[in-house]
Amino acid sequence: MSKLTTKARKAIPKSEFGLPGKRAYPMPDKAHAANAKARATQAVKAGRMSESTKSKIDAKANKILGTKGKK
Repeated sequence: MSKLTTKARKAIPKSEFGLPGKRAYPMPDKAHAANAKARATQAVKAGRMSESTKSKIDAKANKILGTKGKK
């Protein structure tokens, strides 16, 4: 996964984040999309995130990854 600097992160449009309102879970490329899915899964297991929020992140990541389903 490529390094995402602070400057590069600030340049990413809100639409490329898993949670645009919070500018959380950036997905500028496939590697970051896969990472966002993994981190969202960890957050649900730790009780920091709801399943519905995770589903939104997964759906956005799946579009970037070109996959269907929950993988």
